[in-house]
Amino acid sequence: MPSVLLVRGHQATPWELAPWRQLPERYAVRLLRTRSNAYDVSGLGLETVETRTLRDRLPRGRAGDLVARVVGDRYVDADDAFNGADIVHAEELGYWFAAEAARRRLEGGRFKLVLTAWETLPLLGAYRNAGARRRRQAVLAAGDLYLAATGRARDALLLEGVPPERVEVCSPGIDVERFAAAPAEPSEHVILSAGRLVWEKGHHDLLRAVAALRRGLVESPAQPRVLIVGAGPEGARLRAHADELGIGDAVEVRAFVPYEEMPGLYANASALVLASLPSAAMGLHAFDIPRAFWEEQFGMVLAEAMAAGLDIVAADSGAIPEVLDGQGTLIAPGDWRGLAAALAEGPLARRPGARVPYPAELVRRYSLGAMAERLAGAYDRVLAMS
Repeated sequence: MPSVLLVRGHQATPWELAPWRQLPERYAVRLLRTRSNAYDVSGLGLETVETRTLRDRLPRGRAGDLVARVVGDRYVDADDAFNGADIVHAEELGYWFAAEAARRRLEGGRFKLVLTAWETLPLLGAYRNAGARRRRQAVLAAGDLYLAATGRARDALLLEGVPPERVEVCSPGIDVERFAAAPAEPSEHVILSAGRLVWEKGHHDLLRAVAALRRGLVESPAQPRVLIVGAGPEGARLRAHADELGIGDAVEVRAFVPYEEMPGLYANASALVLASLPSAAMGLHAFDIPRAFWEEQFGMVLAEAMAAGLDIVAADSGAIPEVLDGQGTLIAPGDWRGLAAALAEGPLARRPGARVPYPAELVRRYSLGAMAERLAGAYDRVLAMS
């Protein structure tokens, strides 16, 4: 039975890795889990291989993160796990753990190296720091197959220099049935905005849109509440901004919501807003560390909302239009007044929590089972490569 080793550094998450539980039994899947992993994957249901990294030996907190970033993180006792795998499946071109897998492949590793790519912007070498440039070169030299999360990510890989025959689109998957079946008893309009609390996720534009509705800048049949779910450095500023706009009493920011509780939040909301903004502050500063370009790469919340039948208003940015495939309502990035109008004319004109239909084929495209089929096909293909 071919063995698959999932390598995600400290970034293994239960939502991204859930489709591997549904792989055909002809594949034995294991997750290489570090002691510093940022998420709880104990309930994922995959066999795990515990390993240590340089980061695990450093103090917790920002000081330890900085040292690991400057020195370069690495696995210190994972040789047996890599040597025992037929396929190693890592992620992206510039991550340290992908470069670790690539190094082992280039040094004679007998496994096939598969890389998932979410990045939609081809940064090549000019827009990466020195460490990321080295990692990118190793991954491009060692990769056997690259699985792009979107067509936009596929095109980025082609510009990075990956041969077309080594790239295929493999969209992620979510538990469609779970999000569709969550019970709901909404009594008021709640607009959900889920994502890291960083500027580029656009939560602040939703606050401005709701303030415009409440002040009558945009006429609306209802006045919604806002629920922002996520953690990150912008939390305090978002709360302060809501207070300044006069809507603090209508805004809730939840830093941590267990993933198993997310279907209930979708079920009781009237709309999902993904107001992502492209970030382009790529100036170099001390120590050759760039502030990276970014745009929305997939948006798992879009697949979750469609499975839940929740109306979607999203920015026309990055891969969002591709993922929605003609569904939902698109607004220009940063157009908070247009966002207010879209909410007033759409979800706020219906009863609280009203569902909207999405094509069954589109919803299934982003299901766990459909992604497992795509993964199995990709693994069959890479093992057949000479």
